[in-house]
Amino acid sequence: MNTLSYKTISANKETVNKEWVIVDAEGATLGRLATVIASTLRGKHKTNFTPHVDCGDNVVVINAEKINLSGTKMENKEYIRHTGYPGGQRITKAKDLLRKKPISLVEEAVKGMLPKNRLGSALYKNMHVYAGPSHPHEAQKPRKLEL
Repeated sequence: MNTLSYKTISANKETVNKEWVIVDAEGATLGRLATVIASTLRGKHKTNFTPHVDCGDNVVVINAEKINLSGTKMENKEYIRHTGYPGGQRITKAKDLLRKKPISLVEEAVKGMLPKNRLGSALYKNMHVYAGPSHPHEAQKPRKLEL
């Protein structure tokens, strides 16, 4: 009888290797871009993916102001927040949010796709979104991620 012993390798904070990735959002659809970013942040593309460990890459998103929404979402999609005071519900349309704060459009889409716990908060901090084409992370030499 052949007795092979296989061990499942589980990554931890010390053994994981994190890279820097840059994503150009120009002309991309918001939802499709967000799924690629969330999966990269989570580390699902790596062979040593471990669900309870931050083993994903650091993601830099540029040109967030040039993102697209499919269909009539630009006029109809609403973002709801609450100030915390009675009657403090505020509704913002996607086109207004894109004009005022284009970064938050991408951030909210990706944040909704991450786990809702401490790991999700840690993963969210690995994402850096910029409205224009310039970013301060050239020293990390990020590799370009194609969509």
